[in-house]
Amino acid sequence: MPRLSLARLTPARSLRPPARTVRLRLTALYSGLFLVSGAVLLAITYVLVRRSTRPDLIVPTGSPLGVRGHVRSPRALTEALANPDVDRYVRRVAEQQYARALHQHTEDLHQLLVRSGIALAIMTVVAIALGWLVAGRVLRPLRAMTATTRQISERNLDERLALSGPQDELKDLADTIDGLLARLEAHVAEQQRFAANASHELRTPLAITQTMLDVARSDPDRDSGELVDRLRAVNTRAIDLTEALLLLSRADRRSFTREDVDLSLVVEEATETLLPLAEDLGVTIETCAERTPVVGSRALLLQLITNLVHNAIVHNLADHGSVWVSTRTLGDGVELAVENTGDTLAPQTVSTLSEPFLRGDERIRAEHAGVGLGLAIVERITQAHDGTLTLTPRAAGGLRVTVRLPAAAADRQSAA
Repeated sequence: MPRLSLARLTPARSLRPPARTVRLRLTALYSGLFLVSGAVLLAITYVLVRRSTRPDLIVPTGSPLGVRGHVRSPRALTEALANPDVDRYVRRVAEQQYARALHQHTEDLHQLLVRSGIALAIMTVVAIALGWLVAGRVLRPLRAMTATTRQISERNLDERLALSGPQDELKDLADTIDGLLARLEAHVAEQQRFAANASHELRTPLAITQTMLDVARSDPDRDSGELVDRLRAVNTRAIDLTEALLLLSRADRRSFTREDVDLSLVVEEATETLLPLAEDLGVTIETCAERTPVVGSRALLLQLITNLVHNAIVHNLADHGSVWVSTRTLGDGVELAVENTGDTLAPQTVSTLSEPFLRGDERIRAEHAGVGLGLAIVERITQAHDGTLTLTPRAAGGLRVTVRLPAAAADRQSAA
């Protein structure tokens, strides 16, 4: 017959030690502090009582031997003490009284210590119970926050903790979590919208390719050279869109090596690269680039300036348009400004220019149509470099784009 054991009869969960929750730790802290404070107070009280209640006996000679004695006639006492037998008797009686008083004093102190220890133990138990209740009440808002946070997922990011009560640390924590949820909700919505737009943009060249291949299959006598050229153009657009998406993702992740970059040299490189395009479209480019050192990715900053200058060239007047590119140092930061002539833009239109895949046909030339990510990439690169992007319509027509970035540390120190 197998031998029964307590471990088999008791559920495994009940044999585990209790979890070290915050409530348990707070209770232990409260009761521990109370126990230590009570023990110190008890020790101090014991020492003070022991010193202040020590027995003191005075005999007629004035020596301290215990409890004070009183006689009616000092003269009679003096004559009695002159007898050696009487003197020895008095001293023996005094010593006996002192011994009894000292023993009683010791017993009283012992009883005081025992009773105080019992009272301290009882109050410690009470302190543990009160500490458990107080800790539970203090942590009640935290438990409510935890329960609500566990119920929040990507499907109900609009829910908030909305903790009520005084403006304390827990209320600040709840407000911080609510702010985080709001930013997360906006980010998820933006990513979903971006994914939908990207899928639509990538589906378009694939659908065009499929259509052209179907037409070529149904018409074997059609010129294959024209088909190849059109497929090449569609494929190039799909590659450009994919590279733009990868660049946008790279800027969002900030996965790049930071180095010292002179923004004025990057401006010169970008404008020289785009100068042939500007000449073909009859657009003049003027640059005024001061030395502006920053810290960041040279490749991403080159892409940023190239996108801005390219947009300024393409979204310009039909003839005799102008583009102005400048860099300068402002306090502890640097400013890049790209300004171009063009049609008059409404402020509502300007506010949407940095949205991904939002293109206005009236703002672009058909032969140089982009993928709709130019300014979106500029904005993400600017944010990845801890900068700000500002789009302002010009009163005379056109657009002014301003990018402000933090200056390099060495340049800020020299300026100070």
